[in-house]
Amino acid sequence: MPKTIVIESKHIARIEGHGNVVLNAKDGKIEKIQWQVPEAPRFFEAMVVGRDYFEIARIVSRICGICSISHSLASLKATESAMGIQVSDQVKNLRNLAKHSEMIQSHILHAGYLVAPDLFRVGSVLPLVSSHTDAVVKIIGIHRMANEMSDWMCGRTTHPISFVVGGFSRLPVAKELINFRNRLQASIDTVLEIVDLVYSVRAGLPDFKRETEYIALTADNLYDPYDAFIGSTDTGRHKLEDYLSITNEYVVPQSTAKFTKHKRDSYMVGAMARFNLNHKKLSPLAQKVAEKFGLNPPLINPFLNTVVQLAELANSIEESIGIIDGLLKNGIKEEKADIKVRAGRGVGAVEAPRGILFHDYTIDKNGKCVKANCIIPTNQNHANIQKDMEAFAPTLLQKPESEIKLNLEMLVRAYDPCVSCSTHYLKIKINK
Repeated sequence: MPKTIVIESKHIARIEGHGNVVLNAKDGKIEKIQWQVPEAPRFFEAMVVGRDYFEIARIVSRICGICSISHSLASLKATESAMGIQVSDQVKNLRNLAKHSEMIQSHILHAGYLVAPDLFRVGSVLPLVSSHTDAVVKIIGIHRMANEMSDWMCGRTTHPISFVVGGFSRLPVAKELINFRNRLQASIDTVLEIVDLVYSVRAGLPDFKRETEYIALTADNLYDPYDAFIGSTDTGRHKLEDYLSITNEYVVPQSTAKFTKHKRDSYMVGAMARFNLNHKKLSPLAQKVAEKFGLNPPLINPFLNTVVQLAELANSIEESIGIIDGLLKNGIKEEKADIKVRAGRGVGAVEAPRGILFHDYTIDKNGKCVKANCIIPTNQNHANIQKDMEAFAPTLLQKPESEIKLNLEMLVRAYDPCVSCSTHYLKIKINK
């Protein structure tokens, strides 16, 4: 083992946004280990203040180009809660269908393009195009189907335009529902082949364990419910309106994004958190994937987050088929929401691919937003990434520096971080 190890991995590849890993060790002791976020804040809350209630969702969808559907839905739910607007079961089902399209899209992107190169020990997905052509073609096919499903449900692939307060500006027709049901059904065998491929290289996932708190939306029915409580593996269920007492944002010197903590010094959100809280509600196909990898809660190895994403990929496909069957059985009905402008405050939450997402708006009597707050999944994972690094790095010091660097980067990638989405919030106090 070298006496001195200095690693500065800046702008880690295959994640969204800019994040750095810094490690200094001397004589077998860690002197510094940090997960750094250098992205500039983006001030989305300030952008929606003064805007009409019906404009907010379109604006905040731009927080992310990957999770724009989740941001739109969390925004709509917050606005509808503030103004006392009730949506129908049909609207909830259609919104869930749209969100499943995003979950499929995001999970196959992460597992297939961003993590698979680590498991095959190559620098990017490009070498896999030659060595595993058929697998890459299948991954692209699932990704394309999800993109087209998002386009169909939302008016375009990213930044939805068919979502409106109270419902949709355009409803799908039976022919479209049948088409995508058939495509989803046909994709199952392909998904299982991708699962088999990842299973064949599962030994590339580091064997690291650290117990932490896991937080996700939870309810009595679905794995990923529309109406839910905040669930914690440490403290049970909490009301959505109490989210600030869960997230407890704070500032650290090395990050432009705030960190969060609840019962412990950190907590994890995302696929593993959802699995630890809701695994019994996974669809049969997703249960099959989980059993293949021997996933039994509580999962405490963060590198298994990507494996759980594969189970969730199967869950979203099967749940989507079920939603479409219900819509076809009942028939799509034209609806008009009862919207009356009123003052109020509302909190909306959804499970985005990377974890629980909160939007919180205060609307005045004229329908203008006067206050906004958004807390992003990756924002909630930053502290847990840091704590994982602190526990993981000492176990790596016997390895060559290149392996230490790779393992720490893999740890960050396991969280599927959306770093720039988490760096938009800043409170400024001016003393005159």
